[in-house]
Amino acid sequence: MMKVTLSMRKVAVIGGGITGLTAAFYLQRKAQLNNLPIEVVLIESSLRLGGKIQTLRKDGFVIERGPESFLDYNNSVRNLAEDLGIEQKMMENNNGHTYVAVGSSLYPIPNNLMFGSLEVSSFITSSLFSLTGKIRAAGDLLLPKTRDVEDEPIGDFFRRRFGKEVVENLVEPLLAGTFAGDIDHLSIKSMFPQFYQIEKKHRSLILGLKKSGEALKKDHIESYQTFENGLETLVESLESQLSPNSILKGVKVESIDKLNDGTIQLFSNNMAPIKCDAVIMTTPFNVAKDIFTSYGLLEHTPIMQYATIATVTMAFKQGEAKNYQDAMNFFVSRNSDFAITTCTWCNHKWKNVAPEGYDLLRVYIGRVGDEAIVELSDSDIEKTVLKDLERAIGLTEAPLFTVVSRWKQSMPQYTVGHEKRMESMRQQLEKEFPNVKLVGSSYEGISVPDCVSQGKAVAEDVLQELFEMQLI
Repeated sequence: MMKVTLSMRKVAVIGGGITGLTAAFYLQRKAQLNNLPIEVVLIESSLRLGGKIQTLRKDGFVIERGPESFLDYNNSVRNLAEDLGIEQKMMENNNGHTYVAVGSSLYPIPNNLMFGSLEVSSFITSSLFSLTGKIRAAGDLLLPKTRDVEDEPIGDFFRRRFGKEVVENLVEPLLAGTFAGDIDHLSIKSMFPQFYQIEKKHRSLILGLKKSGEALKKDHIESYQTFENGLETLVESLESQLSPNSILKGVKVESIDKLNDGTIQLFSNNMAPIKCDAVIMTTPFNVAKDIFTSYGLLEHTPIMQYATIATVTMAFKQGEAKNYQDAMNFFVSRNSDFAITTCTWCNHKWKNVAPEGYDLLRVYIGRVGDEAIVELSDSDIEKTVLKDLERAIGLTEAPLFTVVSRWKQSMPQYTVGHEKRMESMRQQLEKEFPNVKLVGSSYEGISVPDCVSQGKAVAEDVLQELFEMQLI
């Protein structure tokens, strides 16, 4: 029997955020398990890995500059943590109340509404809506099926089902505090495909969720997760398990070329060209588009819009916030009197993020249409935030310290037609560069679990295409 020797293959992963790190990790792991000859190189333009995941550990405080938690519906992060051997470091949030600021007051959100379970009783008992608003929301039970549209804005979708008040007092503040997005442009099909499909199948969202409750039960969770010492624990573990010589930091890929033998050549700002057999590109879409400029690829796909935000974290001695001591967080509606979009009591939500006797508050500021506020100085941002916190929760003392982190053009906006544009993009890429894959937060989900899922899936796809075999 002839023994077949596989030739060495090289795969470049561009971008060292969570998607790229996951892809590089699973490329190496799957190759080792299947005894495949492969060289992986992870290329990151900055001098650190992790992208928007950044944890600052300071004097006993654990401060998240970027995302601070995730909802792991498909266990993608847990599975990755198990493969890394750090699943024991995962933790769930404490119990606490969530509020929405409407006008100058805070109103509690029923827990099942917070996690996407729609019941008539939730609307009836909530003080967040007027009697008229409640009656209109219950109208979802009687409304006919949607007109035959391929996609529509989130705002239009939920106004049609539940009315204007529910959108203004619940849907918009939750989305603004999570995605910094404009609900009148974001795509329902791309952002909330489960609601899109339920309406098509069951007509009523409330009835549809009830009828499919058992089927959805396995995917329904009511807790956020993170790691004991912050989200960067995941990044640090991934980096530590990659081959040290496989990581290139401070290297920016500027253009790409395809050679006659079918391989790819990458050109960067400060290195000799890198020749490889496959490329996994996890950069933001607009960066990827620039890399393909010389080929005119993706030129008819419009640039993607990104929201600019800032996170503001402040430490106080406990007891200085006079009101809402039972709160875990609150979101802010656009028709409120506040500049901030959300506020979280980190030490109420998590254990071990602040020393005993201290409060750690984290605020988002900025959203689509209100980016200018992020350009203010740190001191002006601090004054703005403190003014809002005084009115909202009775906080009058100055913080012990403040950490301001700006994220310019950082939150991808999946506007109406996103799914169709992405499909067109993939067809173009498959035709011109079949051995280049585009994945990451710009494409199929912006959450940490979404990015982990994309990274793992693309690693398996690339290995199967390169070696044409089933993987363990």
